[in-house]
Amino acid sequence: MLVDEVQITIQAGKGGDGRVSFHREKFVPKGGPDGGDGGNGGNVYLTSTDDIGALNKFRFQKEFKAEDGKPGGAGRKTGMSGKDLEIMVPVGTVIDDTEGVASWEIKTKDDRVLLAQGGKGGRGNWHFKSATHQTPTEFEYGTLGQQRNLFLELRLIADIGLIGLPSVGKSALLNELTRASAKVAPYPFTTLEPNLGSMDGLILADLPGLIEGAHKGKGLGVKFLKHIKRTKVLVHCISAESSDVLRDYGIVRKELGKYDKELLARPEIILLTKSDLVTKEQLKDIKTRLRSAELSSASFGEAREILACSIYDYEGIENLKRKLHNILKTQN
Repeated sequence: MLVDEVQITIQAGKGGDGRVSFHREKFVPKGGPDGGDGGNGGNVYLTSTDDIGALNKFRFQKEFKAEDGKPGGAGRKTGMSGKDLEIMVPVGTVIDDTEGVASWEIKTKDDRVLLAQGGKGGRGNWHFKSATHQTPTEFEYGTLGQQRNLFLELRLIADIGLIGLPSVGKSALLNELTRASAKVAPYPFTTLEPNLGSMDGLILADLPGLIEGAHKGKGLGVKFLKHIKRTKVLVHCISAESSDVLRDYGIVRKELGKYDKELLARPEIILLTKSDLVTKEQLKDIKTRLRSAELSSASFGEAREILACSIYDYEGIENLKRKLHNILKTQN
């Protein structure tokens, strides 16, 4: 199960307390104050990884705390600072402070963001010595580290998103294009979480099938619609053996528009999958119907490039790869 939303609490370390101490040794029975300062508390950082399952660890652990600073020592020794805490999250994670005071986004691998500042160590009593105050017993407590309640949401960042109704062959296509190992089976909703693969340096995301009402959360709904927002190009997969390709295409386009109208203007290829299951004449007829249909901006948008391929069709797969590379070149 892919965890893509979680709420956690982070706490930076408390600063160590200052020390009250007076210098004592064999021939110095009444030395001056020498209490050291406390160490600073550890900070909390977020660092990024390309592992999209990195949020899974938050299913059972919700609270994270950096190490406290150590108290000051005699001889003006400063206590050790607490160790910083680093929390790994996937690239594409958006982090919001639930109180609305700050927000961050992890966009690239090896990003490192400071989320909570550790407390300051308190001053020891030697700081309070003066000409008229030779034996101070004053000191400072370390300050508390910053605490935040955070909402983490993973929004996948991929170059190409494979979208469509359930059981149109998206996962099989991903495996063929990228040598991924996404689960493939002859029943709907085999894909219950996004699958990623790399094709010549491009990242492809196979997104779970959408159904009518997805924008309201029906089926897998909004949980995965949000991931489509981060893709640069959409490959709209429609099974060539469908009894009504226009209806199939319109359902998904309608759900995209109701979720976010900007998605309707995203560069798109219409891909007729499972082309080996129909004749060439049938394919030609399907393409003609798609091109000649009275396409409305609400349901279909402008005319798109229409391709056909099968996972058993080497030339069709290679043609699709070339088209995707060419489209992305114009986006960069």
